[in-house]
Amino acid sequence: MRRFLPLQYLLSVVFIAQMYVMMAVIAVVFAPAVLLRREVAYTACRTYCRWVRWSARWIVGLSSEIRGDVPEDEVLIASKHQSFFDIILIVSAVPRPKFVMKKELLRAPIVGFYAKRIGCVAVDRAKRGKALRQMVAQVAAGRSMPGQLIIFPQGTRVAPGATERYKGGAAALYLELGEDCVPAATNVGVFWPRHGVLRRPGHAVLEFLPRIAPGLEHHAFLETLERRVETASDALMREAGFPVRETLT
Repeated sequence: MRRFLPLQYLLSVVFIAQMYVMMAVIAVVFAPAVLLRREVAYTACRTYCRWVRWSARWIVGLSSEIRGDVPEDEVLIASKHQSFFDIILIVSAVPRPKFVMKKELLRAPIVGFYAKRIGCVAVDRAKRGKALRQMVAQVAAGRSMPGQLIIFPQGTRVAPGATERYKGGAAALYLELGEDCVPAATNVGVFWPRHGVLRRPGHAVLEFLPRIAPGLEHHAFLETLERRVETASDALMREAGFPVRETLT
């Protein structure tokens, strides 16, 4: 659905404003129960993310879809990261999400509280090698909290059409955990950019891809992961009408 651009900007502002208002409302409503039972934190996060998906469709015309087999067991999810919306889609779908995240987010009043309750792993990205060792140690120590551990292997949001190398953190976790890795591809950045206000109408997709079983060595795993995620993400972006480079082979 095409809309007059100034109107789309206005609707985007309304959408973003209500999104943060609802974050505060849902966080406060669930907080007492979350303090008593950690499990309720997952319900609160999932409720908020489903609200964002619903309101994005009705306010800015951005519908969304989850494709592939949603992982419900204890796995590593390595996902393409283009904007905040791919986080929303993942959390709305998997039962027990926990993210590898930058430690600064723990100081955010709402995000930090809920991140701790669902078992997110906070690392200092500025310290690189030390951060990698710290991340592996924290994950190993947190195995008593089962769930789906989510990492963005490029380490940051990457705009559609841009390139960023896949870092070693995902491979280190894959080798340490000895679990299946579920790659995930997306095209959300076509409609919801890394920066700026405008949210474009369209159909955003996050797709869970076939699993990578344990047993690959470091470089073989990273090559397999990058090929699958980039190829599938390029296909989803083409589906959304975004011109991308030739698919990796």
